[in-house]
Amino acid sequence: MDTAPRWLDAEQQHAWIGVAAMAIQLPGALDAQLQRDSGLSLFEYFVLSRLSMTSDQTLRMSALAELANGSLSRLSNVVKRLEQRGWVRRSPDPDDGRATVASLTPEGRRRVEEAAPGHVAEVRRLLIDVLNPEQLRAVGEAGAVVAATIRHGCPPPC
Repeated sequence: MDTAPRWLDAEQQHAWIGVAAMAIQLPGALDAQLQRDSGLSLFEYFVLSRLSMTSDQTLRMSALAELANGSLSRLSNVVKRLEQRGWVRRSPDPDDGRATVASLTPEGRRRVEEAAPGHVAEVRRLLIDVLNPEQLRAVGEAGAVVAATIRHGCPPPC
């Protein structure tokens, strides 16, 4: 069994450094804009916006955690804070009382709608408008594969 490290070649190292820089810097920049302009963290915005995108503005907590790219425990803490602000309501899942659903309140919907224009402008400024369509497509596809690998422990399909 070979236990020697599989070092990165120059092209792989260049890709890794670029992705790592983006992964470290982009969330912080987006979070700073949301905090400054809306008083929301990036994760809070993800939660509110994911709920706002559903037809009934309600999701099971487990599904919401996956859509918001967070753990169930992190989501529970954030939803508790959002609930205290009157922006989200938790209740038993009507289809399975053992599960919990989170629902966006009218005040929560108003909050995310107020935050969205500034957030989208910052996403455009930092990501969308600086990449050509081919780069944007590649970043999106690569991000989805990496996120799925982290979430499920193997690259899709697994």
